[in-house]
Amino acid sequence: MSPNTAGAASINPDEAAFFGKLAADWWNPKGTSAMLHRITPVRVAHIRALVLAHFGLDAKSRRPLAELAALDVGCGAGLMAEPLARMGAVVTAIDAAPENIEAARAHAEAGGLAIDYRCVAVEDLAATGAQYDLVTCLEVVEHVAGRDAFFAALASLLKPGGLAIFSTPNRTPASWAVVIAGAEHITRTIPKGAHDWNRFFTPAELAEALTAAGLRPGEPAGLSWRPGKGFHISGDVSLNYFLAATKA
Repeated sequence: MSPNTAGAASINPDEAAFFGKLAADWWNPKGTSAMLHRITPVRVAHIRALVLAHFGLDAKSRRPLAELAALDVGCGAGLMAEPLARMGAVVTAIDAAPENIEAARAHAEAGGLAIDYRCVAVEDLAATGAQYDLVTCLEVVEHVAGRDAFFAALASLLKPGGLAIFSTPNRTPASWAVVIAGAEHITRTIPKGAHDWNRFFTPAELAEALTAAGLRPGEPAGLSWRPGKGFHISGDVSLNYFLAATKA
């Protein structure tokens, strides 16, 4: 664990070390992050639509998020931070694993993208007084240790009128069958041991945590898969879902 995240209540050092070991393979679409690569286009399109609607931005613009200050929490090697930057956002991205930050910086530099990558805990960044228009937190909350500290810090990082977007697996029998039994143990499209099903949030639990932190959650949207269509946004939240929240 990096000195910049040592002692942070939100950081589980074992989780940070686990994902840090995957850093070198993160950008390989057929590697250990294959599933993330498959869902990233759907994520990007959904997040873009939510942000455009919330801020009233021009959908026809090549850089519709221009001048928005965005923070990607638990950025890994940059699979979401880079699309946000390409859409014009001024992006800061943080992760608990220094190996991920190193891989993210190298990939962004090779692509000519200016992204402020930092190995820092969310509560330590919040202590600086920084605030952002947009906060994304994708497949992260299920890995957090001190949940109250995490959500409180994240809420303080969001500007009044800002938008926070989360995605996470639901805690259902279906998600156990697909994510744990299927993806981790049978198809190996997710690294074995990447998830603890018991730490998954239901949409109601996540909404309650966000409300307690001072945010206003909306309605969840499901991330689903079906033959012939692949991954898509739907009303079925049984496997994985997005939840957006605002700050008054």
